[in-house]
Formats: sequence, C-alpha cells, structure tokens
Amino acid sequence: MASASDRNPIIIGGLPSQVPDFDPEETQEWLDSLDAAVDERGRERARYLMLRLIERAREKRVAVPEMRSTDYVNTIATKDEPFFPGNEEIERKVLNATRWNAAVMVSRAQRPGIGVGGHIATFASSASLYDVGFNHFFRGKDEGDGGDQIFFQGHASPGIYARAYLLDRLTEQQLDAFRQEKSKAPYGLSSYPHPRLMPDFWEFPTVSMGLGPLGAIYQARMNRYMEARGIADTSRSHVWAYLGDGEMDEPESLGQLSIAAREGLDNLTFVVNCNLQRLDGPVRGNGKIIQELESQFRGAGWNVIKLIWDRSWDPLLAQDRDGILVNKMNSTPDGQFQTYATESGAYIREHFFGGDQRLRAMVENMTDYQIQHLGRGGHDHKKVYAAYAAAKAHKGQPTVILAQTVKGWTLGPNFEGRNATHQMKKLTVDDLKGFRDRLHIPITDAQLESGAPPYYHPGRNSPEIQYMHDQRSAHGGYVPTRVVRAKPLPLPDEKTYAAAKKGSGHQSIATTMAFVRILKDLMRDKEIGKRFVLIAPDEYRTFGMDAFFPSAKIYNPLGQQYEAVDRDLLLAYKESPTGQMLHDGISEAGCTASLIAAGSAYATHGEPLIPVYVFYSMFGFQRTGDQFWQMADQLARGFVLGATAGRTTLTGEGLQHADGHSQLLASTNPGCVAYDPAYGYEIAHIVQDGLRRMYGPEAEDVFYYLTVYNEPIQHPAEPADVDVDGILKGIHRVSQGTAGGIGAQIMASGVAVPWALEAQRILAEEWNVRADVWSATSWNELRREAVEVEEYNLLHPEEEQRVPYVTRKLSGAEGPFVAVSDWMRSVPDQISRWVPGAYTSLGADGFGFADTRGAARRFFHIDAQSVVLATLTELAKAGKVDRSVLKQAVDKYQLLDVAAADPGAAGGDA
Repeated sequence: MASASDRNPIIIGGLPSQVPDFDPEETQEWLDSLDAAVDERGRERARYLMLRLIERAREKRVAVPEMRSTDYVNTIATKDEPFFPGNEEIERKVLNATRWNAAVMVSRAQRPGIGVGGHIATFASSASLYDVGFNHFFRGKDEGDGGDQIFFQGHASPGIYARAYLLDRLTEQQLDAFRQEKSKAPYGLSSYPHPRLMPDFWEFPTVSMGLGPLGAIYQARMNRYMEARGIADTSRSHVWAYLGDGEMDEPESLGQLSIAAREGLDNLTFVVNCNLQRLDGPVRGNGKIIQELESQFRGAGWNVIKLIWDRSWDPLLAQDRDGILVNKMNSTPDGQFQTYATESGAYIREHFFGGDQRLRAMVENMTDYQIQHLGRGGHDHKKVYAAYAAAKAHKGQPTVILAQTVKGWTLGPNFEGRNATHQMKKLTVDDLKGFRDRLHIPITDAQLESGAPPYYHPGRNSPEIQYMHDQRSAHGGYVPTRVVRAKPLPLPDEKTYAAAKKGSGHQSIATTMAFVRILKDLMRDKEIGKRFVLIAPDEYRTFGMDAFFPSAKIYNPLGQQYEAVDRDLLLAYKESPTGQMLHDGISEAGCTASLIAAGSAYATHGEPLIPVYVFYSMFGFQRTGDQFWQMADQLARGFVLGATAGRTTLTGEGLQHADGHSQLLASTNPGCVAYDPAYGYEIAHIVQDGLRRMYGPEAEDVFYYLTVYNEPIQHPAEPADVDVDGILKGIHRVSQGTAGGIGAQIMASGVAVPWALEAQRILAEEWNVRADVWSATSWNELRREAVEVEEYNLLHPEEEQRVPYVTRKLSGAEGPFVAVSDWMRSVPDQISRWVPGAYTSLGADGFGFADTRGAARRFFHIDAQSVVLATLTELAKAGKVDRSVLKQAVDKYQLLDVAAADPGAAGGDA
C-alpha cells in the first residue's frame, strides 16, 4: 500500500488539491478503510460504498463534485417511484388505438396515386412518453392562461393527429388528407407541426432539427421574463420539449444549455427519446449516447433523470449483489443493444447473459419469451410517470429525461430497431395483421385484405374515450391547441414620431441612430412602452443603445450582485430582475430564439410583446435564416433590425462583416416585410405602419425587417407633401430634377440615396441631364406586389388587367432608369421587368473587403460618379447623348482608379 506521501497530490475531477490537511491521522483512517474494502470485498463493493457516501454527503449538504456519468440504470430506484394514479389497463387500450391509427394514417397516405409518405417509427418509439404526458401532466389553456408549452418532436406528428382523432378533434376525412393540404382543403393536415398551416392546432414548429430544444429553452426563459415584468402570470406554465437522441448532434440542440441552468429554469423539461437510432443508422453504435448526453447535461448544470429499463428488469437488478449485471449494461455498446431489440430471447440469453455464470444464473428460470420481452423504460407508463413527476418536483434546475426506447416499437419484426425504419412508410397486409394482434385491435382479416386498412375508434361512449376526455378536462383542456386571446394594442399617436419627421438638422446621424431615437420615444408611451422587448447579441453599445441601460435595464433574474466597473458613468451597465433588455451574449441563435418567443407571446400567453432585435446585418438571415423561417411558421411578430447594413459601410471590418445580400435572403421569407430606408421620417412611417399591421385591430402574422446603417448623414425634414403611400409600398420620389435638358431617373435605397442625390447634382451641372431621384424603401415589397398582380391577371384573363404599383408609380417618368444600392444587383433587379423603360442597376456584387468607404464604392462602381456614368451610358444607348461622353466621364472621374476616390466619411469600423 502506498503511503500518503507517495500519492499524487493532484486530484482530478474537481476535488481541491490545495486545501491543507489538519488531521492527517483521521484522513489516513478513511483511506485505510477504503483500501480494506477493496482488498476484502472487491472493487464493486467499494464503488457501491463510495456512491452511498456521496449520496449521504449531498443529503447533509456537503459540497462534493458532481459525477459526470452514472451507471446505465434508472435514476429513480423502484422503491422511490410514486404511486401511479392512472388506470393502466385503459391507458394501454388508448395507446394501442392511437398507435394503430397513426400507422394506418401514414400507410393510407402512401396508397397508389397519392404517395405523400410520412413517418411512423418515431412515434412508435415515443408513444408512451407522450401518452403519460397527455394523461397526467400537460396543461391546456381552458383555465385562461397559457397552459403548458409543448414542443412535439416533428416526426411524431402522426401520433398526435391519431390521438386528436380519438378525441373527436379531427375527423377520419382529415386523417385521410394527411400531407394533402391543398388538394384536400380544408381538411388537409400538415406533415409536421406547422402553426402557419394549422393555426388552431400547432403552437411550435419543430421539425427543423435542433430548433425545438433551442426554442424551448428560450420559451421557458421568456415565461420567467414575462412574469418578472408583470406582463403575464406564467407561474403554472411548464415547457416540455420532445427530442430525438440523434437530433442532439445538432449544435443548436446543446448550444444553449448553460443559460437554462444559469437562470435556474426549473419550468423546463427535455424528454430525449433515446431509441439509439438516427434517421438511418445507430446514433453511437460503438458508444453509449445516453451516457454521453448525461455527461453533457450534468456538466451544463442540468438535473438528469435516466429512464432506461422497464419494470421487468427490477427483479434481476434486485438480485445483482455483485454488480455484474450493471457492469454488463455499462459495457454493452448501443449498436449491440439495437441488435438485441431485433433478436430472439435465445440470442439474448447467449450473447448478453451467457458470458458470466452469475448472469446465466439470473435468467435460468426465465423463458426465452420472457427474456426477449425485457423492455426499455420509455415504454413503461409507471416508470415514465415517475420520471415526469420527479422532473416537475425538482427545483432550481432544468431537467432532462433520457428515456431509452426501441424505434418502431410494436410495429413488428420488419420495423422494430431496423436501420431503415425511418424511411419505411407502408405496412404490408401481414405487417398489419401482426400489428393488429399485438395491439388487440378488433379488426378482421377480411377488413385488412379488402383494401386500405381501416381506422379504429372504440366508440364515443367507451370507457377509453371517456377516460381521455376526463383526463384532459382535469388538466385544463386539449393539447396541442393554439389560441389567440390577445386584444389589439392602443397605438401611439402622431406626436410620438414627430421628432424623427423633423429630420436631424445640421447634425449627421446614421439610420441606426434614427431608429433608436424613435424607439426611445415609443418606449416612453404609457400604453405600450412596457411591451417592447429589446434584444441584442452583446452589441447594444455598437448600436448606440447603451442609453437604455439606466432606464430599461438588462434582464437578469438574479439582479446585479456586483459593482459595475462603469458604475460612475451616466450610461452605466445596469442589470435587474425586472429589466426590459435581453443581453444574450454572443449568440445570434439565442437572440433569435428570444425574438420568436417574445413575438408569439400574443398567442402563447395572450399578452402581446413587441420584440426589437438589433444585430450586425451580416449575422441575421445568413447565420440564423432557419430560425427566421421558424419565426414565420410560428406566426411571430416584431421588428428585426439589420444594423451596420450594406457591403461598403462597415468596410473596416472586412469580408465577413460586409452584408450585401440579406435583403435578398429576406425576400425569400413570405412572412417577412423588408425595408431599406434612407431617412428618419421614412423609418418613422414604416415603424408606425408596422405597429398597426402587427398589433392593431386587424393584426397580420408578419414581421418587419429593416436594414439600417452606421454611416452618418444629414436627415431632411419630412416634406409637406410626403408620399406616405409610396414609402410604405416601396418607392417615392425624394428629389425632382430642376436643371438640365435631358431626362433620367435614379432609384436608390438606404445609404445609396445620398450618392444618387450627388449624382443628380453632377449630371445637371456637368452633363445637362435632369434626373429625378427616388428612394426605393423596399425593392422586395415592390416585387411581391407585382407578382401578386401578375398571378391575378393570369387567372382572370376576362377581367380588367391590373398594373403593378411600381409600373403605375413610374409611369410618365422620363427614362432611362438607373438603380443603385449597397446591395448586390440582384436586389434592385427584382423589379426590372415592371419598370416602364430601359433599366439598369449597379450593385456591390462579390466579397467585401477592408478599405475606406470611398474606395470600396469606387471598386464596386456604385459611388456617385459611377451612377453618373451609368446614367450617361443608358442615355447613349437611347441616342440622347453621344457615346464619346462615356470615355470622357471615365477619365474625368478616374473611375478605373480605386485610389482616386474620395475616402468618404470616417467610421467604417463597427
């Protein structure tokens, strides 16, 4: 035995190595006791003793390090399981009917001539996990609050529809219209949870894997935020997220675990369906995904409940005095467990229990059938109930339940545990017969052989259906259900926007600051000011929003427990449990999840919130575009600000910060209303109209995206004859040419409008060209309206043909038309076919780079002088000027020399 002095003084695993030993003799006695236990009783006994000591230490509140991984057994011991309050026999019948209808619905959707498919194996593995929730835990909305928020696993949707059918929430006609939303309208059912497609049923879109867990974390946090700020009582709401073990490979699934633990979100439970399979293979064939996930969640500060074995294992584990069975469970890889799920009892007896005499003795009195049906914990209602009850009772931490199941459970030997199960969509007649027999469904062979397999309903007055209704009634109504109870908000009057409409006078400000000034006035509004939710990824100061710190404060459920380093400054960093600002760190994904949760609060909790998410525009639609699609699907509302927009305004930062395409990406999202304003008064009208459209009496399910810039300019006052309709629809004239004999039109957006105005001056003074300048506040909205007009005309050839707004607006304007922006040419080119005349565009196509603004604009040929050349070129094509002037202009303005350009205003940094 090594002496104390010979032992390595460095102890890994979180134990302190620098604490002095004040009683070496006592220490040695403890160490000797451990050594004796190992020598006399073996390592397994010593390990058991150590685990019990750790357990007792925690009971006595002795701070000992967390174990990253525990044995491959259920966390909740059999003796600690609570009383199961349900009728297990009835629940089994209900679940069997649900299983049958889910599988039949998908199989019927795969019939000849339809072939739209579906997935049945995911729900087959997770059915009990959902059923226990439906029967005993999920709270509905009938009590007037938001109930529970449940993020259903996308591929499990057939099972949720099948249960709704038993409850008469859906009809057989609707089940037969699964994945046929248009051809079977109005009865069509969406393939996955899509609130936009089924706005009275689904609440949360989850099938884009990884976004469900991310959204659930921030939904739980938003619940706490709303309660802390006195907007809604969310104290009874619990967030449940149903996930797959393969899904946990997505970075979004695990990327924000720490915030849930840091803020103590014990109103959140993850249920990970660990069927050990991805879409077409094992998750960790050579490893153990449950052990891996346990370590990750424990390390992040979560409460972990492992639900691995069903009750049939309890007698075996009770007699495992030497730990040999637990050791076998610990050392068997997932790939082998997947094989055991498909093999006979004899195979399992030989390969799992046969390697050790003690294991063989444990099962010597069991039949092969009994061994084959030693089950997984995720299929055992009592075990699932115990895990859920423990999760709800746990305080101070979010909980994850790692439930082991078999993919395709009960579907028969051709489905259960097979690698191809996820892609198998139709059951043969023999499959159906075996499935029917296993579930005890009263359907005859003749019914299965005569055509499409029938659905099964035990009858509206049957004990099973009455039980289902009673359980849902006791828990606040049916789920999933989406209810919109929010009332329209009283909108601010015109005075709120007056300052922005006066312009900036002699002061130069960026459009980012113009927006922030409007926001500041809106937040002072007594009616809706408290409903604004400010969100930024660690960049408030960059956007000039640190002015909100002293008044709005930063939300932190623990408050500010330190003295801020800048506490003596006027704009000191201030945290508060009732803070209004969400300062989510450097995580655009986390911020967008907060945006979605806040933007859908009007439906989730019946209380509208107005999120304002401000970020570097390059890191919006490009980085989190999938979440913006999720936002549109969830019918969320709010303002999204792509600040530091444009390819040449942030050139000090270089390539990865130079956004010249987010407006184009935004145009692909049907729920997004995108603008690229140039002046404060334009922003004022856009924001005012956005509040009306999203929060007024006829609220629309859209969100607003504004690209704003960091380049200071002088903002003019709103003209007396301001064209508000043009601003909102996408184009209005900001300057009519008054000098020059040859007509032309220049269209610009955002930061390019001042270049267009400079080009207007040069054209008049030096080239006898009279150009009008138009501010294209939204290329995207102009195109969207024009496309709608074309579709109408296509389908109504006998009616008077409509004319797109942009065509009508520019009708009578003397061309040619030259468009310029700080975006790639594809953005203004969206409207080219509807412009009534010769049209060309200039744009910042290609990668950005670090240089001065002037040099970058000269390089991309979008500066004022390049606009002049483009206008002259189009006039030359029309024969209105001689082509010789083009070479003169190139030489005069040194357009081939990037270094010759005026560097422009300073401030190309962040």
